[in-house]
Amino acid sequence: MNHHALTLKFHSFSPQYALPLSNFTLQSPNPLQFRVPNVSSSVCLRSRSSAADVSPVRYTDSSSSSSIGSLEENGGFVVTEKPIDVATLGNLCVDIVLSVDELPPPSRGERKALMDELSLSPPDKKYWEAGGNCNMAIAAARLGLQCVAIGHVGEEIYGEFLLDVLHEEGIGTVALDGEGNDKDASSFCETLICWVLVDPLQRHGFCSRADFKEEPAFSWITDLSDEVKMAIRQSKVIFCNGYDFDDFSPSFIQSTIDYATKVGTAVFFDPGPRGKSLSKGTPDERRALAHLLKMSDVLLLTSEEAESLTGIRNPVKAGQEILRNGKGSKWVIVKMGPKGSILVTKSSVSVAPAFKVEVVDTVGCGDSFVAAIALGYIRNMPLVNTLTIANAVGAATAMGCGAGRNVAKRQQVVDLIKASKLNDEENLLKELLAENSETPKVNLLSKGMRTEGSNTQQIEVISMEKVVSELLPELELGRCCVKASS
Repeated sequence: MNHHALTLKFHSFSPQYALPLSNFTLQSPNPLQFRVPNVSSSVCLRSRSSAADVSPVRYTDSSSSSSIGSLEENGGFVVTEKPIDVATLGNLCVDIVLSVDELPPPSRGERKALMDELSLSPPDKKYWEAGGNCNMAIAAARLGLQCVAIGHVGEEIYGEFLLDVLHEEGIGTVALDGEGNDKDASSFCETLICWVLVDPLQRHGFCSRADFKEEPAFSWITDLSDEVKMAIRQSKVIFCNGYDFDDFSPSFIQSTIDYATKVGTAVFFDPGPRGKSLSKGTPDERRALAHLLKMSDVLLLTSEEAESLTGIRNPVKAGQEILRNGKGSKWVIVKMGPKGSILVTKSSVSVAPAFKVEVVDTVGCGDSFVAAIALGYIRNMPLVNTLTIANAVGAATAMGCGAGRNVAKRQQVVDLIKASKLNDEENLLKELLAENSETPKVNLLSKGMRTEGSNTQQIEVISMEKVVSELLPELELGRCCVKASS
């Protein structure tokens, strides 16, 4: 089974679980001490404390004598670096996983009635889990990154649950709320719930109120508050995915990305399966999608998604084509499931075979994977090392069951890297480099394969032993580790 599956609505699941129910998304199904970023006092964090005032931020170069957190005479806040590693944009929801005798009927009305019936009273909390971009934020925090989740969370019990989970994992939250909005007047201001229905054959059906609404769930959010702008300015990376279009209007997403680019925050974008529907969506959706593909620093795609966007089957050539069309693109990463993953830059291609694991559930694998990519990007790791730890974190998540608090834990990742059991890399390399004579350099992770490139292809074989020797000390010392839950 593919352990880096497509990122479907609010989750990542193997495509084999998909069923043809329109408007019903179908997929396979020790707390850390609360940390806040170093200058969290300047960001309105929803952390059970009152919001702090927000002062203007001014960035200075490293030669400045000003220190982080110092106040200028005019009240501005002087920042010499970005203290937040990763901010996630939107897509915050609570998953409620329930067993059912059969999946809902295809009738839109009947499915809406079922969802309304399920929503009448909250089920036992043992069925609740954090979902959506919470998966990525939790995985990133367990890798030792400072994280904030930017999005809308209601003030009811589901919102309290979601905030508690994030805070227990050491993740700050910054509220995205519309100006002058009366929260009590509309159910669309409540926390987004995703009902995860599992039949006896372990097929999964997903449904939320966003599936029955023509416009985005939080279309009333139109502007970035000072607190949200502060969080984006202070973040090294902002991550968004295709399902942000279910939360926010295309114009809001586009303006947010433009703001991040303006303040020097790297944009990570994973369109997921929504990329295909967005490419055939409204003019505003198509325009915003094209803008994201052009402006993102790092794009994450499956091989199917890369082919869909470019019409090119070979993932290396597809990645190179995307880079040529991009304005700010630095990396294009293509996930190929059990085969592994590749990272394409303008000057090289890095290849890392997947780890051999017994897959239990693919939920959250893609989210965990991108969290590790962010780690490598921020820490300036060698590209093959970045892919290796991303493959390991994704595979470790696949060995468990469910996402949210069930994503990869430190010891699983350490054990996988130590065991160094990789799938075959030789056939993968041949497949990738077919008709790619323009690729100047290939970095290949290998357990011992020796190969020579053509006259136009320089292949550098990087031994797994070398990568392990570089990754394990950091993992075991906790400097870039997946922090273990109890």
